[in-house]
Formats: sequence, C-alpha cells, structure tokens
Amino acid sequence: MIRFDRVRKAWPAPDGGQVVALDGVDLHVEVGQIVALIGPSGCGKTTTLKCINRLVEPDSGRVEVGGVDISTMEATALRRRIGWVIQKGGLFPHMTVAQNIGLLPKLVGGTDPARVDELLELVRLSPRHFRDRYPSELSGGQAQRVGVARALVQDPEILLMDEPFGALDPVTRRQLHVEFKGLLERVAKTVVLVTHDMAEAFAMADRVVFLEAGRVVQDGTPEELRAAPATAEVASFLEAL
Repeated sequence: MIRFDRVRKAWPAPDGGQVVALDGVDLHVEVGQIVALIGPSGCGKTTTLKCINRLVEPDSGRVEVGGVDISTMEATALRRRIGWVIQKGGLFPHMTVAQNIGLLPKLVGGTDPARVDELLELVRLSPRHFRDRYPSELSGGQAQRVGVARALVQDPEILLMDEPFGALDPVTRRQLHVEFKGLLERVAKTVVLVTHDMAEAFAMADRVVFLEAGRVVQDGTPEELRAAPATAEVASFLEAL
C-alpha cells in the first residue's frame, strides 16, 4: 500500500547549511498493516508521515501509494484517500461533534447524518449524548475518539496518526491503546502511527520501525525488537517498557 524508496528530505539551517530530516529512507507498509514509527525527537518520524500525504515533498527518492508515485497524483485527490488523526483530535472548537465529523463530506457534496451516528457508535460514543456537544465539553479521550471518527468519515484506505494519544494521562492512554487496536483491526485500514512511546508502539502495531537521525535502523515485529535491539538507542527505549 505504501512504499518509500531512498527518500531524502533536508531543511535549510540557520548557518546556511542543511538539517537532514530523512536520509535515504526505505520503507514498505502492506495493505491492512498497522506500522508504528518511533525514535528520539528530531529523528524524522513526522516528516516521514507527512511525505505520505504530500504535506512534505521529498528532495529525492520516491513515495508510492497503491503502486503509484504520489508525485504524479493531484494532492487533494490523494488526501481524500487518507485519514489524518493528530494529538487532541484537532477539532474545531466552534463546531459540534457532528459538524466536526461531517465537515469533509459537506465540503465535497453533503453530510449523511446516519454516517455521523454510525461512526460515533463505532468509536463508542452515544450519538444521542455526544453529537450536539462542543469540543470544550469533551474529555481528552472523548475528543480523540471524535478525531478518529472524523478521519474515517470518507472511508479512507490509509489512516495516518501523529502522536494521537500524547496529550492524555497514562491510564486513559492504556485504555485507548487496547480499544483502538481492536477498532483499527475491525475497520481494516492500513495505518501508520507516529509515537515516542515504545509501549504504545508495541500495544498497537504489527510492525515497529525505529528511526535515528533520519534513517531506519530497525524494522520488525515487537517481539523481534525486544529480542535483539539493533542499536543502543533502541535498547534505551525498550528499557522504558
């Protein structure tokens, strides 16, 4: 479903040089997999994620979705195939829950109230109790559920999640790890998750991709990383489990 071939991205540095965010990244994500990107701050996790929906354009290399080079695709059309979930849900505060979920369909032709209710049920929020609430009336976990419902409203093939549980307390995070792992398996999406938390990566992902300084240093199942960490940095993250 998703393939990176020697993708490089650098940003201008204040001294006139460059800061390399991605340094020849090779990566593949199969249809239906949940893959977690993890590593220290500044290692290139979010840049990798944003290359998938063309919020960031690589300097060189190739990114494919469904076997097609995305640089040949119209960006808006590509993004309609991809759901996007960010920290705290990214909800518009002046809109109700139903309006937030139905915003994208409204922009492209109309909102089906039944679809909104269906998604609220899917993320375990009662439509009767939540559809007319505003984001300020939601807990952090409830807001994140609404953010996921909004990302799923157009039935995308791919779901990108950028630190989706980072702002939540540890107890709520653990509860949502289990809940959303089950949800993602039921909706059968291809998922790429960015996290800085190895426990979160292990709880939710089929594969864990560890990045250091813009390079993939280990790619494997949670069991493979636990059995044989490839670098000292991977080992230090495992110690926090």
